[in-house]
Amino acid sequence: MATFWWCVLGLLTCGYFALAGYDYGVGMLLPGFEAGERRRRQTLGALGPFFLANEVWLVAAVGLLFGAFPHLEDKVFAGAYVLVVTLLLGLVTFTASMQLRSRRPDARRGAWTAGIVGGALVTALSWGLFLGNLVLGLPLSPDGAPTVLALFGPYAVLWGLGFVALFCLQGAAFLAVRAPAELTGRAVRLARAFSAPVFGFLVIAAGWGFWALDDVSGLGVVVAAVAFAAFAVTRIGLAVRRYRVALAGSMVLSACPALLAGTVRFPAVLVSSHYTLTVDQAATAPETFAVLAWFAPPAVLVLLVVQWLTWRGHRHPVDQRSLLHF
Repeated sequence: MATFWWCVLGLLTCGYFALAGYDYGVGMLLPGFEAGERRRRQTLGALGPFFLANEVWLVAAVGLLFGAFPHLEDKVFAGAYVLVVTLLLGLVTFTASMQLRSRRPDARRGAWTAGIVGGALVTALSWGLFLGNLVLGLPLSPDGAPTVLALFGPYAVLWGLGFVALFCLQGAAFLAVRAPAELTGRAVRLARAFSAPVFGFLVIAAGWGFWALDDVSGLGVVVAAVAFAAFAVTRIGLAVRRYRVALAGSMVLSACPALLAGTVRFPAVLVSSHYTLTVDQAATAPETFAVLAWFAPPAVLVLLVVQWLTWRGHRHPVDQRSLLHF
């Protein structure tokens, strides 16, 4: 039962990264498309109908984590509270700036634009640092307290910078699909430019992890292979101008780090310098799982349907007739 709910949590978490990754990528790339206020609004308008729906996946994942795996939630948040705080600050800044930037037509928008770019950058860095520490193992002192400086070790910093490049690649692929036709060329060039650092991140992180990690599961090796395959699909899609294929490849690629964090040592789901927590040890009581079984499946189904309808209703690129709310 615990393994089943771990898979559901993985679905929600991977869905969040696959979808919200291009939110933060577009936010970080916004200065690269600043050719006037109209262009900025078209760039944000391409993202506008999606970004709140994408964030709901994170809310659902955190809710399931609290309900199904309370012992994991306790140790993860306590061990990496600094990164959790910076992550929340980035998320709040990005979301608030997106919604408030164009609220008043006559308002100055420079500060809100900076909030979008800065919030997206902080969020991407924080997620990379957070997942990098989960993969390598949370650094804790002998008494179980978090060691703040150790959270910013070389391997975690590699993941932080890699996530910035990864989300920028995904954001550029998204804009190649959804941005106005006159911005497609710029989006494709940016996607190709970020391909090199993303590939470097994949190679270094995989090689480093191979030598640094013990007891890597077969699932972890499969996820690493899927990441390289998704990167190849993204590059091929860009090369042959099949930008929807490139976007799909980049979405799978952005989901792979979170999937790796959950499978690299499975059934161990959390490793630190002083203890290991398995999926069964992290799980809640069977009675709570029985309650979750009544609510989680309909909620996930609604989430999937709403996401599909959102994409269905906004599958065409932004043009001069598009209503821009952002």
